[in-house]
Amino acid sequence: MEETQPSSFDKPDEETQIIESVEDEDLTNILDKHEAIERNLTWEVRKLEKDKVLLENENLRLDREVKSLKNEINRFRTPPLVIATVSELLDNHEAVVKSTTGPSFLLKYSEKDASKMEIGARVALNQQTFSIVDVLTSEKDPLVSGMEIEEKPDLSYDDIGGLDDQIKETIETVELPLKNPEIFEKVGITPPKGVLFYGPPGTGKTLLAKSVAHETNATFIKIVASEFVKKYIGEGSRLVRGVFELAKEKAPAIIFIDEIDAIAAKRLQGSTSGDREVQRTLMQLLAEMDGFETRGNVRILAATNRPDILDPALIRPGRFDRVIEVPVPDEEGKLEILKIHTKDMTLDSDVDLEYIAHQAKDASGADLKSICTEAGMFAIRDEHYSVSAQNFEDALKKVLTARNQDIAKDSVMFG
Repeated sequence: MEETQPSSFDKPDEETQIIESVEDEDLTNILDKHEAIERNLTWEVRKLEKDKVLLENENLRLDREVKSLKNEINRFRTPPLVIATVSELLDNHEAVVKSTTGPSFLLKYSEKDASKMEIGARVALNQQTFSIVDVLTSEKDPLVSGMEIEEKPDLSYDDIGGLDDQIKETIETVELPLKNPEIFEKVGITPPKGVLFYGPPGTGKTLLAKSVAHETNATFIKIVASEFVKKYIGEGSRLVRGVFELAKEKAPAIIFIDEIDAIAAKRLQGSTSGDREVQRTLMQLLAEMDGFETRGNVRILAATNRPDILDPALIRPGRFDRVIEVPVPDEEGKLEILKIHTKDMTLDSDVDLEYIAHQAKDASGADLKSICTEAGMFAIRDEHYSVSAQNFEDALKKVLTARNQDIAKDSVMFG
């Protein structure tokens, strides 16, 4: 048989198939590229939309900042106001005010400010028309406001031992005029105005003041006298005046001045500029305590370790009507103090508080508290849960030896 030879007519079909396959591949590549370009364009559009949102937010922030800066500029362009003090109130909503620049003015004020207007109130005046723009709050030193005790000390007279007479005098002088002033009116006398506690350190002067703050409902203002000592002239006097103004405003009130000898030393002729400023502060204190103006229902408590250096003008009647000595407790008083400090302690049966009170010669109330604390520390050191008599013996030696060494150093230093 003869082999069939491919005819010339079959070649165009093969070429057609090849061309079609090439066209399909090109079309697929084109479609893939188109999809890739579409994805890229979609991503770019989303990115541009996000950038647009961010730019809009940034534009809003910048607009707010521009408005704030414009308001700040307008505030700077506004002329300052003049501060004045109301010296007299008249009819028809009129008031006489004295400005800080010097002259006094007769001005009208609006009805909405009528409840705030009072003699001594501070007001702000327009520089051009001198009309009352605003009624300001009273001027208060933050340091003075911080002297008021918000939370009363958790200490009563029962927590003080060996000072029964002093507690009785304090109650008569401070508490009774505040709680029952009618008694003094019936008798026809003026209640005492102030009490000065004096005595060695650690005898309970500050404890008495804390107990008064706990027992009374009066506002209690506590300050250390050294806080009145300031660098610039007049600052100490202004602070003293602010303390008494706060007490008058919150009356009935009690002012407690601790370590009053810091500003109340005897005035001498030869003195430095610093001493003279302290003396000015003292004179302001004397004027506030018993000056031309009455101080109202305000009682004064003070404490010092050095009554011998106090100025005679301070301790005269009318300022401190009661001068109460707070001495080192006797043996009976020491026993009471030891009972108070050991009531929550776990003691062994061999502990004799009377013997400890007898051995603690010349010890103050603070020393006795330290002895109880040290005895407890010795017990903890020995890993015991109760305090023995030997622990108290060790505590007596430690505390009293340290105190005697301090006394010896002071006698050498000031001898």
